[in-house]
Amino acid sequence: MINPFKTNDKKYFSKIVQITDTATFDAGTVHPVYATFALGRDAEWASRLFVLDMKEADEEGIGTYLHINHESPALIAEEVIFEATLLAVEGNAVHCEIIAKCDTRVIATIKTGQKIVKKEKLTQLFARLQELK
Repeated sequence: MINPFKTNDKKYFSKIVQITDTATFDAGTVHPVYATFALGRDAEWASRLFVLDMKEADEEGIGTYLHINHESPALIAEEVIFEATLLAVEGNAVHCEIIAKCDTRVIATIKTGQKIVKKEKLTQLFARLQELK
């Protein structure tokens, strides 16, 4: 693992809300707005942008936590800008805070954690879990 970053460095990601990002379950659509679970997926991607520049060829990132405060809805076709801020790197753990906005309106504040580990270690872990089935 390499770390070319310092605390408070930023990465940006933009997303246009699609119909497939809405709060829809087996029972149907709840609201035609950006779902919290889709917001979480995209926030994780924003923080992964740091991991992509930190992991080496034999390593991969894996999520460890996702905390979302969903503060305002985003409508279909609105652009959401994610600003990911690197809070800390502790060993192989990467901690970020993400602010998601439509224009100046805050959609959500999010914290994520990921660890960077050897791909072989993940392969072994997943194989052990598969054996337990």
